Amino acid sequence: MLSVIIATLDSERALVQTLAALVSGATAGLVSEVLVVDGGSHDDTAAVADIAGCNFTVVEGSLARRLKAGAAAARAPWLLFLRPGTILDADWPGEASRFLDQSAANPRVAVFRRGIPGQSALRDALSLVAAAAFGTRPRPEQGLIISKQLYAQLGGHREAAADPEADLLRRIGRRQSVTLATAASAARQMLD
Repeated sequence: MLSVIIATLDSERALVQTLAALVSGATAGLVSEVLVVDGGSHDDTAAVADIAGCNFTVVEGSLARRLKAGAAAARAPWLLFLRPGTILDADWPGEASRFLDQSAANPRVAVFRRGIPGQSALRDALSLVAAAAFGTRPRPEQGLIISKQLYAQLGGHREAAADPEADLLRRIGRRQSVTLATAASAARQMLD
């Protein structure tokens, strides 16, 4: 159902944490493939991707070029773009599956709720209220679930954009996007 696309560049440590969070989606049958599109890393990003069973490709050039190459190679009808170091909550497969079921007839996109590792339940609830009240714009670190067809209609990630991920979210707009209850958090840096 989902092709996960992760654009990397010297992302070995961050990639480990992101891939670990995807295991529940793979075992639930939601993730059909993970495409790691690398910009020429000098660390062990390729080895991490290989050990995890990802499709690893090196694409020279901009972030937008890598993201578009991943989308073009994806076989599933839905794409999930994640940054290396993004950790999805354990319940993400159920939430994402419900979104996909509901969006079959109505082409929308989804982002995960912004999470902060170690944040208390009260602060978490206040963050949700603030986001609803002030209509904050989705951010690239929240991930993006989008149909491959809608991605193509929008022209994908634009190389001319200074921040191609934020540019795509801006072009999609808030009306076409849904924020899932499941959080996406930035990985804490691993110690040497």
